[in-house]
Amino acid sequence: MIWVKVLSKQEVLPTDFVLQVKANGKKICVINHQQKLYATQNTCPHAGGNLSSGWCKNGHIVCPIHRYEYNLENGRGAEGQGDYINIYPVELRDDGLYVGFKESLWQRFFKLHLLLA
Repeated sequence: MIWVKVLSKQEVLPTDFVLQVKANGKKICVINHQQKLYATQNTCPHAGGNLSSGWCKNGHIVCPIHRYEYNLENGRGAEGQGDYINIYPVELRDDGLYVGFKESLWQRFFKLHLLLA
């Protein structure tokens, strides 16, 4: 797992927010909903809307284009949608908020190559 710092401790507001950050070459939607932090993909799989322009309702992120909803815990779309979004692990550390990404095969290969060199 690769952990990338996306916000400083001061940027993690105590109130609800939805915003876009860039991490690991991707646009990520970071959410503080009812004092719990989440990170999801930023693009809605239905019509490509920016989820970071949406809002939260009852534990779901709502896309601003067609109001498709996605569960913040597991990424599943509302019943009947048949789609999902990626959810990324988050850690609030002393110096800020970190988002976890799986290492790609190439990243693991490069790391192994450096160890053996």
